[in-house]
Amino acid sequence: MNKPVLPMSSLSLKLPTAGGSLETYRLAASRSFPAKLEGALNRVAFSAAHVVADPRADVDPWLTAAIDWDRTIAFREHVWDLGLGVAEAMDTAQRGMGLDWPTSLELIRRSVKAAKARGNALVFSGAGTDHLAVEDAKSIDDVIRAYEEQIAAVEKAGGRIILMASRALAKLGRNAEDYAKVYGRVLSQVREPVIIHWLGDMFDPALSGYWGTADLDTAMDTAVAIINANAAKVDGVKISLLDKQREIDMRRLLDPRVKMYTGDDFNYAELIAGDDKGFSHALLGIFDAIAPAASYALSRLAAGDAAGFHDVLGPTVPLSRHIFKAPTRFYKTGIVFMAYLNGHQDHFTMVGGQESARSTVHLAELFRLADQAGLLANPELATQRMKTVLATRGIDA
Repeated sequence: MNKPVLPMSSLSLKLPTAGGSLETYRLAASRSFPAKLEGALNRVAFSAAHVVADPRADVDPWLTAAIDWDRTIAFREHVWDLGLGVAEAMDTAQRGMGLDWPTSLELIRRSVKAAKARGNALVFSGAGTDHLAVEDAKSIDDVIRAYEEQIAAVEKAGGRIILMASRALAKLGRNAEDYAKVYGRVLSQVREPVIIHWLGDMFDPALSGYWGTADLDTAMDTAVAIINANAAKVDGVKISLLDKQREIDMRRLLDPRVKMYTGDDFNYAELIAGDDKGFSHALLGIFDAIAPAASYALSRLAAGDAAGFHDVLGPTVPLSRHIFKAPTRFYKTGIVFMAYLNGHQDHFTMVGGQESARSTVHLAELFRLADQAGLLANPELATQRMKTVLATRGIDA
């Protein structure tokens, strides 16, 4: 249960502003959320989980991913404790953006093993074509074979599949028929129903024109037709376009057997709450950063307390919009920074050196918004760590 929300705490520090000056920021009184799910959920909710880099590994960070496996799996245990599922080896884990396929497969194997040890905790894992260099993809059949290879590897590990968007298919697919051929062939072979991921080019510019067209209305028609034609093989679709009306429109066109998983990190609260015609489940990168609050809010929604749901989840939306602001593909920096502030890792180091992808001012505003939403699990620790990062960037806080 939440502690009473008081107007201010005694903690303060100096934070940079957009104008180049420093201001004294006094933290709000903290909120606390249960460390484990209390009650039940009436939405399926996945956190697309990040990986914890190993800062002691002697590698070239831009070229080689070094993972702290113990901390990475411990974070997944934290997510499962809260009643959320783990969407494994997705873009939040820097898949295709520092994390290659061999390392991704090792991550999937370890995560699936950990989930089974808990009695089959919920985990779905990304299968794509990222081991096939885009320049080496010469035909649609090359794309199909690449998908088949990764699907076979995930299924061999005992995993369920999230069918990721393919950069190679974005390059080679000319029309709806090409996409129907690839997805029809691949879906016909999967062992269990999959989640299909439509990732917009704001997350990955290489996916521009997915579904064979730059026109999003036409693209949605193509995607819906393919999904509904293969509904028995599709658990759901995750749409990451940051366009709530497009998600609602698509949700209403899907076969009733197919779930809509919101990937809208700008509007997730209202999309999950839904309306008289339906609602979205969740598969969100922001749930990595706000997992305790998300779990508690979802439990309130399931208990019929819509006001409690919005009271907790609503204040997290400004933080999410900040973390996912353009260039959206750099959102992972904010996700990992939140994990550092909240004690899930002892350093702010990322695969690919992407801790440098956001400015000091951006991180300072993230700290303010996280505090105002009650998302700093230990405000004293978070303040100390914020000061440490500022010190490395030349600011005496």
